[in-house]
Amino acid sequence: MKKTIKYLPEEKQEDLKYLVSLILKKIPQTQMIILYGSYATGKYVTYDSRIEFGICTTYMSDYDILVVTSGAKDKEVGQRLDSIEDIYYKKPDEQTPVQFINDDINKLNKDLSDGRYFYTQLKEEGIVLYDSGQFKLARRRKLNFEEIKQQSEEYFKEKFKKANLFLADAIHNRDKKEYVQSSFYLHQAYENLFYAVRLTFTLKNSKQHNLSKLLASVRRYSEEFDKIFPQKTKEEKRLFLLLKLAYVEARYNPEFAVAKEDINALVLLVEQLSKLVKKICIERIAEYGKME
Repeated sequence: MKKTIKYLPEEKQEDLKYLVSLILKKIPQTQMIILYGSYATGKYVTYDSRIEFGICTTYMSDYDILVVTSGAKDKEVGQRLDSIEDIYYKKPDEQTPVQFINDDINKLNKDLSDGRYFYTQLKEEGIVLYDSGQFKLARRRKLNFEEIKQQSEEYFKEKFKKANLFLADAIHNRDKKEYVQSSFYLHQAYENLFYAVRLTFTLKNSKQHNLSKLLASVRRYSEEFDKIFPQKTKEEKRLFLLLKLAYVEARYNPEFAVAKEDINALVLLVEQLSKLVKKICIERIAEYGKME
């Protein structure tokens, strides 16, 4: 793994050093602190602003940080990481956001040994911000097709279940005439369905909320995606853009407007997408079972 962040601007380096110091102070069971995601790969966005639907939208990449502990209770670590965020955020609107995840070293090494993509990718691209020297990370071994089948099935079931739960939340909020909130849940339903396809076909996924990029990444697996999302007319493009924006705008923009008719149309589309995703993923899992 890489061990330097000198390629980052000085203020980003200082942020990360400060966060490391807080983690070590608050969580003595910390064994490793690993930066992953866009700031580890150098593909981060410091600040982006654009006008969509006449509304100014801004975006900043997060610091994605894995805190690896040994013998610590998950709930206690979670509470302490929350307290670290409280200390860190002095000017939330101006600061780079931080997202923590926590894993015990034994679970992390098992996931690495099992070839779980998120962790193997994290090991490949991540940067060690702190290492106690007490443990070593496991190596990834090559999976056989039975293991690939098992993992793809687990990933599919997890993401497909989440998508259905978000769809139920969207419909519930639609019925309560909370159309903006419904649009956010619909975004999450679509996102998880795309995740289900990516993980089933490749055992690979990355944190991605941009539905245009997610759709582009799964088109190769079925021509039916283009029939569900043709985006040839102005209305088709408008509806997809509204859904795409909902991830941020539905939560943070009080002027974001969504009509009941929009929600009804998007519910019909997500139901079509759900049927397609279930069909192609089950077929792919069955194919793994026939491979040697």
